[in-house]
Amino acid sequence: MDTHQDTHLTKLNNVTIRPATSGSLEEEINRIVGEEPREHPLHLLDLDDLVSKHLVWLRCMSRVTPFYAVKCNDDPAILASLAALGTGFDCASEAEMRTILALGVTADRIIFAHPIKSVQALAFAKAHGIRRMTFDNECELEKVAREYPEAELVLRIRHDSDRVLIALGKKFGCDARGDGRRLLARAKELAVSVIGVSFHVGCGSLDADCFYHAIASARSVFDYARDELGMRLWLLDVGGGFPGDNDKPIDEYAQAVSRGLQEFFPVEQDEVYVLGEPGRFYVGSAVTLLTTVQGKKVVQDETGHIQQMMYYINDGVFGTLFDWLSLREIKDLKRAVPLVRREREHDRTFPTTIWGPTCDSTDIVCEDVEYPEHHIGDYIVFENLGAYGMTFATNFNGFPKPTVQVYVQEDTW
Repeated sequence: MDTHQDTHLTKLNNVTIRPATSGSLEEEINRIVGEEPREHPLHLLDLDDLVSKHLVWLRCMSRVTPFYAVKCNDDPAILASLAALGTGFDCASEAEMRTILALGVTADRIIFAHPIKSVQALAFAKAHGIRRMTFDNECELEKVAREYPEAELVLRIRHDSDRVLIALGKKFGCDARGDGRRLLARAKELAVSVIGVSFHVGCGSLDADCFYHAIASARSVFDYARDELGMRLWLLDVGGGFPGDNDKPIDEYAQAVSRGLQEFFPVEQDEVYVLGEPGRFYVGSAVTLLTTVQGKKVVQDETGHIQQMMYYINDGVFGTLFDWLSLREIKDLKRAVPLVRREREHDRTFPTTIWGPTCDSTDIVCEDVEYPEHHIGDYIVFENLGAYGMTFATNFNGFPKPTVQVYVQEDTW
């Protein structure tokens, strides 16, 4: 972990962090930009932003206990901070469970939220007392009944958002009123404990109301379990899919969840424990990427008129500028567009294409955006890159992943 401030080092769950004593995040960025160009890209991780997001969640989603989705960004400083703040954790593998347990997190603050689990991972969960886990099919139910009969199962139903970056329902989730009911009956036959229902509307949902309708669907499962099978379900998992960029507030989503909970799971009627699996919400805006221009090409027509500026930077779509939108077209979203820094706000702009560092011609960060002229050695800055970029990044062509530098104010610490 790369730190700069000359203040005392402190440890949080064995993670070393050096809090800043003064200076804003913008001032820290300006300091870095004023230095010599870096060979490798830099992630500036803002723990102030992470803590702020946690407080927003507690205020807007007071009934929903956050279980952070570790897969979204597993940086040690993020995990250690959230462990200290008391969140739960959504883990999808033995490695993720092992990492979270090493932070001193107790088993009841972990949900093994992968509907398909290996026998070895189940054995690990059993050995460490991690009982809550999801399932969505009969083969998985029978496997858990055989390998870990003491587990507390959460039935994952399918409820896809119509407008979402990545739809998960094609891979996971069962029909609430079809297979869901049959699976509950089968669980009763196997004497396996089903404690609740989960759903995930998809990663990066653009439709807040889908949460309301998903909660209504979950209610139908609760009612069937009680009325037809005599089973008492007591846990509802509203999954993830919440926005996390600094220009995308969660308010509309929180209102949809709160409205659904009040209508279908009112506090005065149901003693239901509600959890969510936010990932992008917590960390999306917590990371600023600082890249360096390592090459430049000016494309001109016959008269010398500039048609295109091309820049080649030291991070790209095979790194942490992974192109989410190639997975599914959503016309009102753009690819990663760099920040225009204050000192260049009034400069002339040119049609610009920014390329990543690899030899692959699909390594295009953005194209045909209006952007001020930059030069070799200049920094180009991208915001809102805390979600999935680092965990999806590769070392294709031998290019390294960014270094991480933690920023946190003393007061926040």
